[in-house]
Amino acid sequence: MSIDDQDPIDSIDPSESWGFGTLGIRHAELRSPEMEHSPAIYPTSSYVYRSAAEAAATFLGQREGNVYSRFTNPTVQAFEKRLARMEGGEACVATASGMAAILTLVLTMLKAGDHLLASKGLFGSTINLFNNYIAKLGIEIGYATPSDIESWRAGFKPNTKLVFVETPSNPLTELVDIEALATLAHEHGAALAVDNCFLTPVFQQPLKLGADYVVHSATKFIDGQGRCLGGAIVGDAQRVGKDVYGFMRTAGPCLSPFNAWVFLKGLETLSVRMKAHEQSACQLAQWLSQQPIVSRVLHPSLASHPQHELAKRQQRGFGSIVSFEVRGGRQAAWSVIDATRLCSITGNLGDARTTITHPATTTHGRISEQQRTEAGITEGLIRISVGLEDIEDLIADLRRAFSRAEGG
Repeated sequence: MSIDDQDPIDSIDPSESWGFGTLGIRHAELRSPEMEHSPAIYPTSSYVYRSAAEAAATFLGQREGNVYSRFTNPTVQAFEKRLARMEGGEACVATASGMAAILTLVLTMLKAGDHLLASKGLFGSTINLFNNYIAKLGIEIGYATPSDIESWRAGFKPNTKLVFVETPSNPLTELVDIEALATLAHEHGAALAVDNCFLTPVFQQPLKLGADYVVHSATKFIDGQGRCLGGAIVGDAQRVGKDVYGFMRTAGPCLSPFNAWVFLKGLETLSVRMKAHEQSACQLAQWLSQQPIVSRVLHPSLASHPQHELAKRQQRGFGSIVSFEVRGGRQAAWSVIDATRLCSITGNLGDARTTITHPATTTHGRISEQQRTEAGITEGLIRISVGLEDIEDLIADLRRAFSRAEGG
């Protein structure tokens, strides 16, 4: 099949204001002359041309066409186009994992002597990446308190080029005022990147609030069933469509066609899944708030959440990550986790199956105790990624776990 024989990938007029459900299903549909209804997978490393002249023109970018699947693959491109449209961006570059997306963005944007300003309380692997590897390249690393705009203001330096945040953060669901921070970053000549993994474009579109880049771990909610690894960077046509793409073309931390196909299918149901996740998470957060063994519950839907009003203003939903502290520290937290039967004990999140983890000894176990303390990650903290099981069954499972942990 010639690449010129394929139907156009962009099957929805960009001028149409479609909803997220429609975009997730219909935008960037990929269909071969076989006219399959479900998108095809193109598991090929290279492509064939009609002539040497056509090959030369394609390699030089003088005609449209695929060159090599490290940076041009139809299935991957369909996923990139669909996610970019859902995020309100002009371009997207997909990567082999969420961490690969962060690494790709940082190495594209920064050089020795530049300063990276990040929020405290990031995912443990992100902190390790910045402190242990990016810093070795001569790039300065600084941190600010996510919810404190004055902390951000004090953290800027003349050489600050990139600001990186998670909002809501992992695992404390702490929020950053994206619009205020974007304004501040631009005043200092820096770009703002937002990890939108927890909310996805269904509940939050950082680019519309002033952010320059959106980063995803597609492994999480975009997949939705814990099957594949992948990541993505979304932004404008120049910085992502050309600069980040150029790094991908040369360095090659690329997404596989099969994983891209899984994520394409995940985007088809993302809107309905996120709403179902959130509904159960809100119910669970309310129930947890009433349990004697629980000293604190963190979910942006709760009026007690420090950034509850901000969540209502900049998000369209509260997400499905619920963190809570139990009285008794690590021993009590481990007892609760071990006593669950319905929850999966794993560090992953965004799955149809509810997952439960102890951040201080897993996802954030490799950062220093001081860094955990500064981020507010205590020994009694438990993180739950609420899945799609019946909420009554999940609550019953946790009620039983609490009872056993308390010696009942």
